[in-house]
Amino acid sequence: MHTILPPTAEDALGQDTAAGFGPLRGHARFDYSPIHRRPDYCWPNGARLAVYLGFNIEHFAFGEGLGARLGPACPEPDVLNYSWREYGNRVGAWRCLELFDRLALPCGTLINTALYDHCPELVAACVARGDEIIGHGHTNARQQGTLAPADELALLQHCRTRIAAESGTPPSGWLSPWISESLHTPDLLAQSGYRYNLNWSHDDQPVRMRTSDGGSLWSVPYPQEVNDIPMIVARQMDGRDFARLIVDNFDEMLDQSLRQPLVMGVALHPYLVGQPYRLRHLRTALEHLSAARDRGDIWFATPGAICEHVDGLEQCRT
Repeated sequence: MHTILPPTAEDALGQDTAAGFGPLRGHARFDYSPIHRRPDYCWPNGARLAVYLGFNIEHFAFGEGLGARLGPACPEPDVLNYSWREYGNRVGAWRCLELFDRLALPCGTLINTALYDHCPELVAACVARGDEIIGHGHTNARQQGTLAPADELALLQHCRTRIAAESGTPPSGWLSPWISESLHTPDLLAQSGYRYNLNWSHDDQPVRMRTSDGGSLWSVPYPQEVNDIPMIVARQMDGRDFARLIVDNFDEMLDQSLRQPLVMGVALHPYLVGQPYRLRHLRTALEHLSAARDRGDIWFATPGAICEHVDGLEQCRT
């Protein structure tokens, strides 16, 4: 009688791979790591939760390209949606800066370099506040991930050079327009001298990314939930509920941070939260966060300061 032996684990893996049931394609930028099995550390002054504002100031081409929409897309020139977004640069951003000044809140200000041609005084006001200026493409009317590698590298280098020339310091961080990456983006960021990437929303702690030349690049958490575009535009949440979301997310993460150090970002766009009725609710939420900062419960930081802190901790370990 012929005995049929069960397949070994290696045999089964080979069969599964051939049948399309093997390990799925990955990115190889970092390994899987559960949040509760990592080294413990603290933020400055013993804080366990780092909080930052990601203030997105953007410019869009008139009559072409991409952009968030208040209403249905119209034939170009789409005056309704263009002018709604432009409200952020003319009015909303200035109202937000007044609020940030009142509460003494630092910002990681993400800019399109086209703003230097369109409204340079707005970027200058952010620099005068001491905000960190972060690269965010030349315009949000185009996606980055569709570019050829040479063109993508040129974009990253252009933004770094222009920001340094106009605002005095080259940016250390990057957020792609529309969070659009190519397969090469982390490699090109490291090659261009950027120290961190905000595109990935996979974690509540900074994670070091692997790059092709072994260069240093951190992924700093950037929110896609505590973010006014997906919440207000896509999910049609009103200003009161978005402010409540910020507070609820903060209170829960503050409790969670007793077990692990965490990062909470709040992503804001002035054409949304700079609208008067939304600004009133945002003020309430930011006052709640400011009170926790004043008690010493959190570290209110910028993405660049967060990157510097974890990079310093890693160097100490090695």
